Amino acid sequence: MATVSNALPLPSRAAAGEVNPWLIAVTVMLATFMEVLDTSVANVALPHIAGNLSSTTEEATWVLTAYLVSNAIVLPMSGWFSSLFGRKRYYMTCVLLFTLSSALCGLAPSLGWLIFFRIMQGLGGGALQPISQAIMRESFPPEKQGMAMAMYGMGVVVAPIVGPTLGGWITDNYSWNWIFLINIPVGILSLFLTSMLVHDPPYLRRTSLKDGARIDFIGLGLLTTGLGFLEIALDEGQRNDWFASNLILASAVIAVVALVSVVLWELNHKDPVVDFRLLKDRNFAVSTLNMFALGFVLYGSTTALPLFLQSLLGYTAMQSGMALSPGGVVIMLLMPVVGMLLAKIEARWLIIFGLLISSGGLFLMTSFDLQIAFSDAVWARIVQSLGLAFLFVPINTIAFAVIAKEKTSYATGLINLARNVGGSTGIAIITTMLSRRSQYHQQVLVGHLTPYDSTYQGALQGIATRLTQQGVNAVEAASKAQGMIYGMVQRQAAMLAFIDIFWVLGVTFVSLIPLILLLRRVKPSHGPVIAE
Repeated sequence: MATVSNALPLPSRAAAGEVNPWLIAVTVMLATFMEVLDTSVANVALPHIAGNLSSTTEEATWVLTAYLVSNAIVLPMSGWFSSLFGRKRYYMTCVLLFTLSSALCGLAPSLGWLIFFRIMQGLGGGALQPISQAIMRESFPPEKQGMAMAMYGMGVVVAPIVGPTLGGWITDNYSWNWIFLINIPVGILSLFLTSMLVHDPPYLRRTSLKDGARIDFIGLGLLTTGLGFLEIALDEGQRNDWFASNLILASAVIAVVALVSVVLWELNHKDPVVDFRLLKDRNFAVSTLNMFALGFVLYGSTTALPLFLQSLLGYTAMQSGMALSPGGVVIMLLMPVVGMLLAKIEARWLIIFGLLISSGGLFLMTSFDLQIAFSDAVWARIVQSLGLAFLFVPINTIAFAVIAKEKTSYATGLINLARNVGGSTGIAIITTMLSRRSQYHQQVLVGHLTPYDSTYQGALQGIATRLTQQGVNAVEAASKAQGMIYGMVQRQAAMLAFIDIFWVLGVTFVSLIPLILLLRRVKPSHGPVIAE
């Protein structure tokens, strides 16, 4: 057993009693919640944006891609920029850029300008997640770190769930412009409160260019190139038939070469832009992988379930959002409870419990059919969300238990990047599986539609007879009956594809349990952090 003294953040001015840490938490979560919300809030508004700006829906998807690409590029560099400019100054600059670009997005006169402003918005918003997480960890004493991460988790986990529902409601009742304009008052309030309440801790070392610090242009270039092309490949892959497209193939190759190169380069650089050496610690490396999987399942299921409800059951965007909303409420209510449990129960067991419960909710979804009630979808989502609430906070607690205080901003950038890339990967794989598995199941089902299949012939004749009784002539009735049965086959094939998706997501969580057992113990914290 060893006491990890350097893992403890020194008390900041807030922790010392000058400012209530909960005020700090609310302050930094204001802009961060809006930033995470903007990763999903525009999804349901794409048809409206395309129609209003005289473009196709496919062209309008670059509104999403541009934001994700620029956001991913900045995320891992937040620690380096914080040391270069000062964390508070850099954070406020990011909030200001995010707010101004949100206003410009809402006023954009064309799709080209909207995409450009979304790039600016992503550049401003990318650093908000890791910096706010670092600030909150320092503002709370060690025994309340779980509660701090619970507050942070409520923002970054609930926001993607709320986003599509809020975006649909705003678009239906007002216009798509307001999904961006609502950020303005929140950004202004965040800037005011941050200037009054947040301060840089005394140990945060500034790396001034005047003192001889050098900008790692090669590292910056490789990281920007790698993450940018990775996001393009993930976001555009399914629409362009993946590696059948020269764009996706080239993007994937460039991404792999650039990302491998940046890891090798930064590991041997004196002042790296991204400190990959943090991954040498087993707890942090495994926790980062778990956070990737959490993003994969969270964003994947949040994409799949509304698609199922809308495309197969005929729900509106608002109705499908209402089916997901109780799950978000469960997460909000349980995360503070999990934060308190961390003071009594070892984090590893909470994570395993969360994985089992959440996977149970996903396996419940594999029993869905085309006649499920609204309550069935709500209940399955609640069970899944109950498990999710037990994952985010304990994973972060284990990840940061042995991270030196001056490396917190670098660590938060890496672990938030893992969650975001996991989310992009989850969405890409879910949409691909839906298309490919639907085709597979359709081929299997169509194989039974032969003149020698008595069930098929009976159904065909029954539908044709009913149509004939309604006044349709015999030839047309036979043709319509075949079309109706083929439509049923397509719906059943899609239903089976969704079941496959829910199985994959559930198995993903179950497969993480052996990894959790590899983690070193982090005892419940009543004071100093203890790692074994």
